[in-house]
Parts: sequence; C-alpha cells; structure tokens
Amino acid sequence: MNFLIISHTSHVYYDSHYYAYGPYVKEMNLWLKYVDKVEIVAPRQIDAPSLIMLPYKNGDIRFSEIPSISLNSNIEIIKTFINLPRIFYSLFRAMNRADHIHLRCPGNIGLLGCIAQIFFPKKKKTAKYAGNWDPNAKQPWSYRLQKWILSNTFLTRNIKVLVYGDWPDQSTNIQPFFTASYSEEKIAEIPAKNDNDSLRFVFVGTLSIGKRPLYALQVVEQFLKIGIDCRLDFYGEGAQRKPLEKYIVENSLSKYVTLHGNQSATVVEAASKKSHFLILASKSEGWPKVVAEAMFWGVVPLATPISCIPSMLDYGNRGILLSLDLKEDVKKLRDLLNDKHRLAKMKVEAGDWSHQFTLESFETEIKKIV
Repeated sequence: MNFLIISHTSHVYYDSHYYAYGPYVKEMNLWLKYVDKVEIVAPRQIDAPSLIMLPYKNGDIRFSEIPSISLNSNIEIIKTFINLPRIFYSLFRAMNRADHIHLRCPGNIGLLGCIAQIFFPKKKKTAKYAGNWDPNAKQPWSYRLQKWILSNTFLTRNIKVLVYGDWPDQSTNIQPFFTASYSEEKIAEIPAKNDNDSLRFVFVGTLSIGKRPLYALQVVEQFLKIGIDCRLDFYGEGAQRKPLEKYIVENSLSKYVTLHGNQSATVVEAASKKSHFLILASKSEGWPKVVAEAMFWGVVPLATPISCIPSMLDYGNRGILLSLDLKEDVKKLRDLLNDKHRLAKMKVEAGDWSHQFTLESFETEIKKIV
C-alpha cells in the first residue's frame, strides 16, 4: 500500500531520517506500521531537529516538498497565491499515486488537501482533525470550510474523518476518535505523591496568548500570597516567554517559577510524575494531549471547558473546569485541597479514565481503519 500523508507540519531531513513534531510523528509511526510505502507532502526546513522533534521509523519514505503558506499579512497572501499552482500540482500527483490518502487538519495545507481530494472520490481516505470539532465553536473561516468539506458526503467520499468528541447531528463521514501517548506498561510507573509536600503545578504547551500561560502563573501567585507553598514549572516556548519573564521578575516570583523552554518528552514525563496539578487555560483545543497525559500520572488538571475537555474531565469529577475568574478558580482549588477525600477520588478517576487510552488500544483502532 502506498500511504500518502498531507500535512502543514514542517519537516527536517537529518542523518538519513525525516523528523517532525514529536507527538505527531509518534502517532504516525503507529499508522505506518501497517503500510508498505509512504509519501509525505509537507513543508521542509533546512535545520537540525529540535528537542521536540522525532524521526519517522518507516524507512521507505518519499518526501514531496511544498512551500508553507500563510494568510497573516498582505505579503504572505501574495506569496500564497503565487505558490498555489505548484502546491496543487504536487497534491494531485501524489494523490494519483496513492492507495490511501491521509489528511492532517486543520491547517492551510490541510484545506488545500481537502479541496484536492474531491477529485479522487474512489480513493480510500482518512482525515485526522486535530482541532476543536465543536459545531458551535467560533473558529477561523478556513477551519469552518475544512469542517464543511470533510462533513459533506457528496464532495468527500470514501473517507473516515477522525474527530475528538462525540457531537450530535454529524454526517456518516465523521467518526469520534482519541489519541494516546503511553503504553500499558507505563501504568506500573505511576508514583505515589504526598499532598503535604510543596504543591507542584505544571504548564505544558506553547507559550502563546491562546494558551494563556500568564493565567496559570497568576493562579499560582494567588496561592503564594495566601501562604501556600507551591511551585510552577513551564515547559514550552513561544512569544509569551518575555512577558512571563517580566511578570516573574516584577512580582518577585523567580524562586517559585521556572521556565524550562522546550524539552524532550522524557523530561516532561518526569515533570508530570512529580506534579500535583496541570494548568491549561487554553482558548482552543482538540484533544489536549497534555491533559490526558497529566491525568495518566495522577495529576489533576485545571482546564477551560472547550472542545471535548468537559467530557474528559467528566464535567468536574476528574478535574477542575476553569471559569477564568481568578478569584473563583482559586476558591475552587482551595476547596478541593481542603477536601482530601474528594481530591484522592479525583486523582483515581482521572487516572482510570486516561488509562483506557493507551498506545495499544490506539494501535488496535488504527489497524481497523488502515
């Protein structure tokens, strides 16, 4: 089988292997165990792989480089229109060679892939929609267009669109799905934690406005102000790093907050094992892997009620749903800390839920699709 991947994810060729964003590659390596040949249509960068990148394990990879595209400025829009013929030419040629077309959405390249696949109705197809599938979510027009094309059973045929969450009134193209990070054997590594120790909070993700890392910092700051011993570790990089550094210095928080930058999955895993709470006050998510991963290690998540997060947290039984009212959210957490029985029950239920979604169960479901 010639398996085609169409993605906006930037790739790096290094030491005879193709590298890309770690969690994405880790997932794709499971898909690629069941195919013979692979073709990837995606942008490429000339650089060494970063700490958050991993290599594909499949050795028979044909890489078709296309330029990355953006609509964030007039210059980028002009460049995009100039590059469109080249990109569509690459997409059509690759789709014609493929036995199975796999689209990674949402994204600008994913949108072009959604349009191109219309002309191949008999080809077997899958689409992994890694964003928020909530029909009522406010999203960019390009995301809404991708969702409409993928849902439309006249335009998009012979496809399974894998989405996070079970949403009402969906077309037959749409299939609720999940993702995974850890194997079953990792369950035995879950450490016991003493809630009487200094509270450890963790933030994992891009330091962007959309992830609201400053809100995580302010939650911990409020606990420090009332005399609760706690620490906060940030893992990730982004445009909000400098504002965070400034806030930390101006409010004398350097002793309690550490910005670790991008780190390997092993380092982040070790941090999760030591942490008590994860804070993710994000504006938009699909299936937030950092939440599921934290729950796996018995970390209680504090997360905004977006996408499928309310269901993941069982509407407050497996974690705290943030209101983004700082006073109210701090009170919720204080009440939880004062109720040891509820806190212990929440950790167990969070872990039990996350342990359903192991790499083994994920691979089993992938085999059914490929």
